[in-house]
Amino acid sequence: MAEGADAKSKRVEVNPYRFYHARFWHGMRLGPWLRLLVRNRFRVGITRWPLASTISMATVMNSALRPVQELLMSRYVERTQIKDAPIFIIGHWRSGTTLLHELLVLDERYTYPTTYECLAPNHFLISSGVLTQLKFLLPSKRPMDNMLTGWDRPQEDEFALCNMGLPSPYLTMAFPNCPPQHSEYLTMEGLSPEEIDAWKAGLEWFLKRVTLRKAKRIILKSPPHTGRVKTLLELFPDARFVHIVRDPYSLFASTVKLWKTLYKFEALQEPNHEGLEEYVFSCFEKMYEKLERDRQLVDPARFFEVRYEDLVADPIAQMRSLYEHLELGEFATAQPKLEEYFKDRKDYRRGSYELDDRLRADIDRRWGKYLRRYGYCQPPAKAAS
Repeated sequence: MAEGADAKSKRVEVNPYRFYHARFWHGMRLGPWLRLLVRNRFRVGITRWPLASTISMATVMNSALRPVQELLMSRYVERTQIKDAPIFIIGHWRSGTTLLHELLVLDERYTYPTTYECLAPNHFLISSGVLTQLKFLLPSKRPMDNMLTGWDRPQEDEFALCNMGLPSPYLTMAFPNCPPQHSEYLTMEGLSPEEIDAWKAGLEWFLKRVTLRKAKRIILKSPPHTGRVKTLLELFPDARFVHIVRDPYSLFASTVKLWKTLYKFEALQEPNHEGLEEYVFSCFEKMYEKLERDRQLVDPARFFEVRYEDLVADPIAQMRSLYEHLELGEFATAQPKLEEYFKDRKDYRRGSYELDDRLRADIDRRWGKYLRRYGYCQPPAKAAS
């Protein structure tokens, strides 16, 4: 690319956000919000003061509603059991995890955390009937890839953990000009037993409430879970994993664009993008070094891998193989909706980006194990977004 990972996009970027649209941080409680500000020394950019003000007001409401939810719903939650271990979709950002999540949750035998539940984990059981009617609070499409949004669409549980006050590397998005936040939670290494137990308790707390809403096996998608397989197995020994991989040249360019886009819309300061390429490289390396160690702990019958390129080339065949390998039930039940999904999106086109020789060489050197393991040793002429 012309300047590092700055891509030459063929699409015209349109700002899908308005000042009143919800950001990830609007679901926080007051305590975690103040801790985030203190940790980053209140370095809120002057142009982001209005956003910070709306978040501050929302955190007061969230803090007030959480005890109300617990008072009203605690007896129901106590009786709720997660009978079937979740299915975890793992893989690096921009590898196709969102696509896989959307495909799997078409099957009504399963459930998932919705966007509203992840942005309002502290009170969604009592507030969803009212606040989800405010559809204008969401942009119509995601800014990074133009996929549709909606309160009831599947979402990453990592956002729920952030809004519950648990440490997460996603908090880097709030203050991208400060040092990366909580990178140790990408792999759960270097944490005390108490910190790990608190994280596991938080995830279980959230999933119990998702289960109370709909008592089915939950399908979760979160790229940070790629480096947490060992911890997830400690919580759910019978968990199943779907790992998706993608051409790393495309992956790198698209991930840089992802973070730049999210920093633009979610950050509380004007991002300078210093060290962004190194951040992408290092996060990938940490996650996949840990995954290579942890995957040996998983019964092969509960671990399925798919290449993004194979999935988009022949989605029905790949999904059939996934269902059969993980024993997810009769595939014929899910197939009609899968076929309809791709029929509606047959004209979808991905943007493309050119990588300069320096970056290609760095990817070959630093992500070489991934290249060789998943058969991406011959770089394509262009990297897709």
